Amino acid sequence: MEVMDRFGASLTGEGRLRLLVDAITDYAIYMLSPQGHVATWNVGAQRLKGYSQEEIMGRHFSNFYTEEDRAAGEPERALEIARCDGRFEKEAWRVRKDGSRFWANVVLDAITDDCGEVIGFAKITRDMTEKREIQRALDQAREELFQAQKMEAIGQLTGGIAHDFNNLLMAVLGSLEILKKRIPEQPELMPLVENAIQGAQRGAALTQRMLAFSRRQELAVKTIEIAALMDGMADMLQ
Repeated sequence: MEVMDRFGASLTGEGRLRLLVDAITDYAIYMLSPQGHVATWNVGAQRLKGYSQEEIMGRHFSNFYTEEDRAAGEPERALEIARCDGRFEKEAWRVRKDGSRFWANVVLDAITDDCGEVIGFAKITRDMTEKREIQRALDQAREELFQAQKMEAIGQLTGGIAHDFNNLLMAVLGSLEILKKRIPEQPELMPLVENAIQGAQRGAALTQRMLAFSRRQELAVKTIEIAALMDGMADMLQ
């Protein structure tokens, strides 16, 4: 206890804070001047961003932004919002010393004096890349599950419709075949009957493809001669 008391007494408030900040290695915690220049640098900041304290002190914090964000004025916007509202928070891409990017959660708090004047900023940055990737994987899995469920529901509906429609077409085809046998003495009607039979057969083929879709069977892609199809329907269309 006596040792701890001597240890505590040997540290100023600022010294205690420095020990605490340097002990946190999962977060980049540092101070900025009112203009955005780096004023302090902790071990976590060095680990996360790759700059040593000697390399980064005095440099503008816009060095951590992507070229696109710098061109869009994002560093200045962050300072202005923190200056006016007291805090700025955002998730976005940030850049390490080696040029690699990481997805960061950034909090920027304004520091004011007794008169309310902004004398600097406290900045905390956390690497959220892994969490973001996990979330994206979860979102993708959720979307794939939703699509699978939707396709299953569509397949069930399609199968039911196709089955009923196929039964109707079979009845139509049966009636047309009987009609075909009973009108040989009226040859001018035969093309119409043939067209009707062909149309019903194409409809039956379509229902079979719909049933195959509902059962998740592989569908074969075939080429259709549009001209031949239209020729067969010419009399009907006229």
